[in-house]
Amino acid sequence: MTSYHWCEVNMPDQIKSMRVFLAVVATRSFSAAGRQLGMSQAMATKHISGLEQMLGAQLLRRTTRFVIATEAGERFAEASRRVIEEFDEATAVTRAGQVEPRGLLKMTVPVSFGLRVINPIIGDFAERHPSLAIDLELNDRRVDLIEGGFDLAVRVGELTDSSLVARKLMDCPTRVCAAPAYLARHGTPRTVAELARHACLGYSLSDVTNAQRWTFGGQKGVVVEVTGPFRANNGDAVIAMAKAGHGIAYQPGFLVDDDLRSGALVALELDHPTSLMHAYALFARARWQPAKVRAMIDFLVERL
Repeated sequence: MTSYHWCEVNMPDQIKSMRVFLAVVATRSFSAAGRQLGMSQAMATKHISGLEQMLGAQLLRRTTRFVIATEAGERFAEASRRVIEEFDEATAVTRAGQVEPRGLLKMTVPVSFGLRVINPIIGDFAERHPSLAIDLELNDRRVDLIEGGFDLAVRVGELTDSSLVARKLMDCPTRVCAAPAYLARHGTPRTVAELARHACLGYSLSDVTNAQRWTFGGQKGVVVEVTGPFRANNGDAVIAMAKAGHGIAYQPGFLVDDDLRSGALVALELDHPTSLMHAYALFARARWQPAKVRAMIDFLVERL
């Protein structure tokens, strides 16, 4: 049998070696991995040796009973899973024109937006794609997609990470509002400048409506320094304080429109328009996006 030279191996064989490696990691056995993939134990060993030679790192640690991944091997296994998934789906797209979304879609969404906007429609997406499971994390903080293992993020407001691809989902008009009881006690401001004399409730994760300054206008050109008795990293917490009469809130319409219709809150008419926010779907750059990511983005654009 000829010796195994990694540098002479083409891309499909590199992918095959990754599959062998993942099978060994899963079964903790060269022989079991070989049986699973229809090859001899010796050939499975050659594939792993070629990978280690190419990477210059030991991927597996052999004991008398089983084989386990080294720290470098665990990192390579995680990367290999992504490469194989993209390779398989790209091959399927080329051959068949499309591929059925499948596997696990892990996405992170702001808490209030997730509960009020995403949750009411996500069941329809699940019915469309029964081979796909959804792992939805509700988190107002901007987590790192790659480090967190997320396929997709939805964010409302300013975009700061240029390494990600953004797809606009919807406009999010904002409102300045307060409870009738607060306005009865403290008066109703008519200009943005008057807000400096009122109790303003800040959303600490926003550049537009935080606890120090609120911005107005189409280009966010009007800035008002504000103060108040309360700030929070969640919009619903801010709205709860506003409804209780503790101050003025500046939040997206999806958070306050129901309360405005019921009369629990009153929208303020000021001399400058509020800033327009947007909701975006964010995902990592890739030559071929997994079908599950494409399907979710297309669904959100369609529904929102």
